[in-house]
Amino acid sequence: MNSDIAAGFLQSIGPPNLAATAVGAVLGLIFGMIPGMTISTGIIVLLPLTFVLDPNMSIALLLGLYVSGMTGGSFSAILLNIPGTPSASATALDGYPLTQKGEAGRALGISISASFFGGMVSFACLFLIAPLLADIALGFRAADLFSLVFFGMTVICGFTSRSMVKGLLSACIGLLIITVGQDPVMGTARFTFGNANLLAGIHFLTAMIGLFAIPQLVENLGSGTNQSTSKPYSFGSVIPRAADLARIRISTAIGSLCGTFLGILPGAGGPIAAFISYDYAKKISHRGDKFGKGEIEGIAAPESANNAVAGGALIPMMTLGIPGDAVTAILIGALLIHGLAPGPLLFLERADFAYAVIFSYFWANIFNLAIALVAIRVLVRLLAAPKSILLPLIAVLCVVGSYSLRNSFFDVYIMFAFGLIGLALRWLEMPVVPLLLALVLGPQLEEHLRVALTSSQGDATIFLTSPYSAFFLAMSLVSIGWSIWFERYYKPPKAKLDSVAEKGGDYEK
Repeated sequence: MNSDIAAGFLQSIGPPNLAATAVGAVLGLIFGMIPGMTISTGIIVLLPLTFVLDPNMSIALLLGLYVSGMTGGSFSAILLNIPGTPSASATALDGYPLTQKGEAGRALGISISASFFGGMVSFACLFLIAPLLADIALGFRAADLFSLVFFGMTVICGFTSRSMVKGLLSACIGLLIITVGQDPVMGTARFTFGNANLLAGIHFLTAMIGLFAIPQLVENLGSGTNQSTSKPYSFGSVIPRAADLARIRISTAIGSLCGTFLGILPGAGGPIAAFISYDYAKKISHRGDKFGKGEIEGIAAPESANNAVAGGALIPMMTLGIPGDAVTAILIGALLIHGLAPGPLLFLERADFAYAVIFSYFWANIFNLAIALVAIRVLVRLLAAPKSILLPLIAVLCVVGSYSLRNSFFDVYIMFAFGLIGLALRWLEMPVVPLLLALVLGPQLEEHLRVALTSSQGDATIFLTSPYSAFFLAMSLVSIGWSIWFERYYKPPKAKLDSVAEKGGDYEK
């Protein structure tokens, strides 16, 4: 076995890392299943707490939350017909009818099992594909890296909103914001307006807390804080029967492969993968006419797909430094905080850590399966938890997290300012994700652009003469053209549009 693979595996099975993964899995199930508490919110709330943790523990904690949050979203979708995450919207189509028939335990068991299988398939792809892709990416020059980052941003903008124009506009706002601070090449002040606090720029974590957490808090406050969703459920056995597992094998395979593939494509996201998998499974199944009436294959396909998306999204994040979705964009921020830059150099300079991340994703799926099956009856009681307790706690953590970045109240003010920006974007039905990605990828975009132009003495044709760069620019044009076609001619199911719109255009899950 490769020494780096062995070292990464040993790091991932360290007791502190396994404990962090288990804690993350529990929190992910909770944040995922409570409507209004998204995975992004959970990770952002925890992110400041990881500053004092070892990088391996930090990423294990966040990956546990990421993976389990996907599964948790299906709990409220099945029991209440209210998807905890947008990715669980398709699950509700057949999950809730089973609950009405008194088979909630059966539906939850199928959901948990399919999620585990989807996660394992995407882990295998992550383990096999990521190192090979990283080796190829090591040959990229500045022009290639610029075009790659540009391609990632265009794909994200095209798929994170019903309007591509709004997505691109949101990204442009983010690019304007990253110009505040010191010029990365000349070192001169830009747009600081004489305020010394702005010389270091705007910390992306402060912006993320404001953009995601504050609008979510305001939305939940406006929807009532003490409404209880508690009601009796006829669970039955949660452990899936052998006959049911045999029946869902084709649908689960479809969802796993489709979810992994779409996860690798930056911006496709869980909701798209879930609904496409649901549609394919319905067409292939000989029980297609039963879909929407409580068919277990209709649960297995989208659930395996949205968990497979998580592993697929980690592939471009780790090998190219391009986030596959909003959550992986936040994970990039977590790695940067610890001085670890995702990308091909990660496998060259810290291959042991890169493999530790891959194996931590494996353990996250294991803990997700075990904890969900064992603790499901206890966890679902949290659906009745009053928001009057949850919301103030999250608000306090947001303020503490923003202040702890640089021990400055100025960052707290910036966080609230971005909260207002997030509210404005929701009111205008503009997606938040492109702005977030511009904050994360913008500095790289500017740096690679200026280095490439400097090396070519201002000759812009360097972006076309390099084969890799030309390919990524061509793919950017294709993605924009595809987005235009998708917007004009493809009409996604109304349930998907509604659930995503409620999250401010956030395909984050």
